[in-house]
Amino acid sequence: MAQALNYYLDHFGLRERPFALAPDPEFLFWSPEHRGAYAMLDYGLSTRAPITLLTGEIGAGKTTLLHHFIDTMDDAVTIGMISNARPGVNDVLRRVCAALGLDVPAGGDSADLFAVIQTFLLDEHRKGNRVLLVIDEAQNLNRDALEDLRMLTNINAGRDEVLQLLLVGQPELRAMVRRADLIQFAQRVAASYHLPKLDAAATGGYIASRIRQAGGNPNIFSRQAADLVHQATGGVPRLINQLCDLALTYAFAEDATMVKRETVACVLRDGVFFGVSDPPEG
Repeated sequence: MAQALNYYLDHFGLRERPFALAPDPEFLFWSPEHRGAYAMLDYGLSTRAPITLLTGEIGAGKTTLLHHFIDTMDDAVTIGMISNARPGVNDVLRRVCAALGLDVPAGGDSADLFAVIQTFLLDEHRKGNRVLLVIDEAQNLNRDALEDLRMLTNINAGRDEVLQLLLVGQPELRAMVRRADLIQFAQRVAASYHLPKLDAAATGGYIASRIRQAGGNPNIFSRQAADLVHQATGGVPRLINQLCDLALTYAFAEDATMVKRETVACVLRDGVFFGVSDPPEG
């Protein structure tokens, strides 16, 4: 398998796979929407927004953008990361302690955990550090968990709030926060952005950008091929990656130096791409 991958890369003059599925900040594509999302994340951090929301469809590129954002932070920001909130999680304070590297008292209840976190936050503030708690897949949190998190944002040192939350999740997170029984939580949200799918033009730019980043010719995919990729994937970056990787494999097998519309259509006809239920006609 490794040898086959080397042939694939050599054939197209690539240093690495341009369409790997794992989030990689080096391959971040700066569409206008991604720039807007990044600007809002930066705004939330710099203005000490108690809670910032970033939402988007599955595979829209939220995690890649998030990793880039975290990579650019200075040392004065202490970051705790809960990378995959579990559905209906009830032990969110315990997970916050783990994310911040805090020792939890054996048999401690919620009040004990809250006290441990509060002590840590105030200590960090005295050191001149800000604390950012990032929760990915936050749509899985239940109401009680969100309320526990809101209470943490109420901790302050004089006029300074000592904890900022960044919640990242699917669109239902935004709908959940707007519920009447979470109005106090919603009132703490000072920055938010919804990352949409890519349009046809941005899909073409995304494909070219990733190939260029991998060391290849950004024009490997014809415009017609990129248009069909967009039609089949709806502009979801994760699905674009899957389909483009398969299309490059097909083109390599055919000893072609370009990916044309017919190559993408062949992938769709063969049923090896599972990101679409009704493949468009080639």
